Amino acid sequence: MITVVGTGTGAALPDDVAAGAELVVGGRRHLDAVRLPEGAERIVLGPLAPALDTIEEYVAKDRPVVVLASGDPGFFGIVRALAERFGAGRLDVRPGVSSVAAAFSRIGLPWDDAVVVSAHGRELRTAVNVCRARPKVAVLTGPGAGPAELGAALLHSERVLVVASALGDPERERVERVTPAEAAARDWGTAVSVVLCLDETRALGAARTVAGPPAAPPGWALDEAGFAHRDSMITKFEVRALALARLGPRLGDLVWDVGAGSGSVAVECARLGAAVVAVEKSADGVERIRANAGAHGVDVHVVHGTAPDVLPGLDDPDAVFVGGGGRELPAIVTACARRARWAVVVAMAALDRVPAAREALTGAGFDCDGVLLQSSRLAPLPGDVTRLAATNPVFLLWGTRPQVCREGVDR
Repeated sequence: MITVVGTGTGAALPDDVAAGAELVVGGRRHLDAVRLPEGAERIVLGPLAPALDTIEEYVAKDRPVVVLASGDPGFFGIVRALAERFGAGRLDVRPGVSSVAAAFSRIGLPWDDAVVVSAHGRELRTAVNVCRARPKVAVLTGPGAGPAELGAALLHSERVLVVASALGDPERERVERVTPAEAAARDWGTAVSVVLCLDETRALGAARTVAGPPAAPPGWALDEAGFAHRDSMITKFEVRALALARLGPRLGDLVWDVGAGSGSVAVECARLGAAVVAVEKSADGVERIRANAGAHGVDVHVVHGTAPDVLPGLDDPDAVFVGGGGRELPAIVTACARRARWAVVVAMAALDRVPAAREALTGAGFDCDGVLLQSSRLAPLPGDVTRLAATNPVFLLWGTRPQVCREGVDR
């Protein structure tokens, strides 16, 4: 058997495990913190592959192996790699308290509704976008993806960061609440265990029966009556339905809604879990988007400005919806297509602008497709009868990057 012991947040190496171990593998701080059996070989974890090869040599000879890990080794930990290599049946896992559980316990908050995302050895942008979209997030940090980098990416958010360092160490443990700006300005060293990113107005949350972040509210492509708008200037739900299908917003993504108007597309993308930036040139439109986001209980970062001028200051998006633009539409689509990682969707009512938008997408290397959406809705007539009322036709074009396979949701 390979015994995997969670330590580092207060747990110790059990005597029965220590007594029989012939090989002990772990990080240097874990190995230094426990009393190893006399004669046991010791391997300090660095690159994982050589350690796994040595473990395999011991396993082949039925010699007992102990692997030390932080907290709960089955939670973003080494259990996955060991199970893939040796099979789950060979593992005897003794979990400790995970760093996430320990961090939330230190500040007295429940975490059954938290989102946990790992930035250890992964792109920081996914963690940042989750923090922008959700009110309670735990980020497992790593080199180049610690509190300073996270704070710098969240400077314009209303979040509070709780930085938990050296959890379980009675002398070095620290748990500090800081603003993103304060986090960005400090050198945090290498002892950080986890960073909690909180919207403190919603951090307590409601009682839950199912663990994990709240699911998206029921329904999508919502009726226009669900949004404040001016003179019916809103993307109709038929158009929104297809636009959302092509944008594919999800947790960890960043979506731009350019020429957002009422912000209906921005709000719906946020309801589906994405972080969203809405760009709107009119001051009353900016306030309307904020009101609609608040009414639906989602976070939408609204930028007051004219596209494409304000776009260079924004983080690169995964997908973009362009719902306005006028004569500047080709320049806007080109600017968006240069930055989008996955898709650009363009809605147009004017026939004349379709060729230029299509050329902008294909010129940026996107595969382009589109449809003319023309629908008729049921409408009442006197005498308790019904007619069909036609809505204005809308062209919807979309471009996707060829040969781009999006990562799985768990990333």
